[in-house]
Amino acid sequence: MFFSLGWVTALVAGIFALHVVQQLCFPYFWKDVFYLVKVIRYGARLEIFKMTSKVVTIIDRFVQQAERIPTKPFLIYEGITYTYQDINERSNKLANVFLEQGTLKKGDSVALLMNNEPDFICVWFGLIKLGCSVAFLNTNIKSRSLLHCFNCCGAKTLVVGADLLDSLEDILPSFLEDSISVWAMKNKSSHPEVQTLLDKMDQASDKPTPPALRAATSLKAPTLYIFTSGTTGLPKAAVITHLQSLKAAAGFWAYGGSEDDVVYIPLPLYHSAASLIGVGGTIEMGATCVLKKKFSASQFWNDCRKYDVTIFQYIGELCRYLCNQPKAEGEKKHKVHMGVGNGLRQDVWREFHRRFGEIRMCELYGSTEGNLCFMNHIGKIGAVGRSNFFYKLLFKYDLVKYDMVRDEPVRNSQGFCQHVNKGETGLLLSKISASSPFFGYAGSKQLTEKKLMRNVFVKGDAYFNTGDLMAEDAEDFICFKDRVGDTFRWKGENVATTEVTEVLGMVDFIQEANVYGVEIPGNEGRAGMAAIIVRPECEFSGKKLFDHVLNDLPGYARPLFIRLQESMEMTGTFKQQKFNLVESGFNPSTICNPLYFLDCSEKSYVPLTNKLYGSILAGEWKL
Repeated sequence: MFFSLGWVTALVAGIFALHVVQQLCFPYFWKDVFYLVKVIRYGARLEIFKMTSKVVTIIDRFVQQAERIPTKPFLIYEGITYTYQDINERSNKLANVFLEQGTLKKGDSVALLMNNEPDFICVWFGLIKLGCSVAFLNTNIKSRSLLHCFNCCGAKTLVVGADLLDSLEDILPSFLEDSISVWAMKNKSSHPEVQTLLDKMDQASDKPTPPALRAATSLKAPTLYIFTSGTTGLPKAAVITHLQSLKAAAGFWAYGGSEDDVVYIPLPLYHSAASLIGVGGTIEMGATCVLKKKFSASQFWNDCRKYDVTIFQYIGELCRYLCNQPKAEGEKKHKVHMGVGNGLRQDVWREFHRRFGEIRMCELYGSTEGNLCFMNHIGKIGAVGRSNFFYKLLFKYDLVKYDMVRDEPVRNSQGFCQHVNKGETGLLLSKISASSPFFGYAGSKQLTEKKLMRNVFVKGDAYFNTGDLMAEDAEDFICFKDRVGDTFRWKGENVATTEVTEVLGMVDFIQEANVYGVEIPGNEGRAGMAAIIVRPECEFSGKKLFDHVLNDLPGYARPLFIRLQESMEMTGTFKQQKFNLVESGFNPSTICNPLYFLDCSEKSYVPLTNKLYGSILAGEWKL
């Protein structure tokens, strides 16, 4: 009796001791385990697809859900609810229109130019049911870029939204010259060369098309082309395979989402976050999504309360826009428990929690075309993901030393890259292998090859170059530092634009800041410049800003020039546009916005006049 009691006591004490040790030394052990189990389960399912002829794609999953839960709301748009069956049947109608017309065949590529609306999804699904690949076109691109996109993906058919048709008037003749047929989501068209779809869909059958048309023989077959946001230069068409679509669709589920969730999608559907993670994730869970035509900070929380939203998507500056809204009563009265996205700055993260409650913010990292994904399943503020020993066995990535002067990775005497130490910032590279393939860009082997780095650690190896500077801390949390292109060098030092932006954001009269580097003739590197928006109720103070940057930024990181703007140019995915700002420089005779210069003798930012500009170019100022 005493022996057994002592044995039980010793066992309990041992378990308790192990628990204490685990909590002290491995505090995230069980969260890591549960997350990895999910990843491995989903990965095993994809591997089974690879080894068998039964390839189940996203559209297959949607059809399965439409049969399983036909009357469940799938999509809510502007107060109207569409069930899984509604969207399935309407997408069948569109597929049957093209099937009857005989204009499309399996394997064709079709371009889609539409704003957020239910028919975007119906057209997307309908074309996939015919076995076509769909190219999502950014609705903000202009004529030159639009023609470039067609050349990239090889599309000979365009489906355009009714509200965007007029924007194509200037380039319709070019489409005709290139034998591109244009179909508009309208009943009638004033352009004789444009065919209409809505009238034909009204007459079409909603019966399913033959499953053989949509059947995929390989997970590595292309299903979409999604164009990069184009912060610089022309957009690139990233090849999206069924494998990538399925991986992205598992995001909400991996974070603990379920069929009871209502997902709010305010991002443009032509972007992978909204289409692959948002819509795809809703399908995977069998949940409901609320689609917003365009993000509105003032309507966001009203929508969340109205539709009982539980998960929302964000990207870039969206959360900061919400924090900039006037404070109101009951800001924490909602059912939102999770936000999924990327680009959330630490200061905004904390303010968001303070204003709107302890919503679990699930940062993730991954480019549209990339072969690597990080997920911050712990929820640590400032981290985009978390790694560990087992994760590194599954996903081969490395952080290597990067030379900012030469704008290239540092290589040793043997020509190989060098690993950074723990906690140091390095260029993120992801190894290309059979389990982590890189599918590149459509229409350009040169662009695809440009994203690869070869002979990184051994002869013959190949890595995907993310172009991102990252750091991994002692606890294996991964933090984004900057884009290589967004980091510039001044006075022999590297300046990280995100860090300077965060410091400027602390000034009470600054609503938004966009930091970049500009060239000054006769000087090496780039001098810091910031485009800022002043809060409506405030005035710009050169003296206050000077004091702030003097106290909080090292000399090399202080912006020499300030440009006041009424609004900030953004990409369609809420990323700040820097390219045009960099190109325009700091010449007051060509820039209509007020410009200021950091004058140490006046201890203030002073107006940048033509005379002052000339003296800077003449080298009369010690910069």
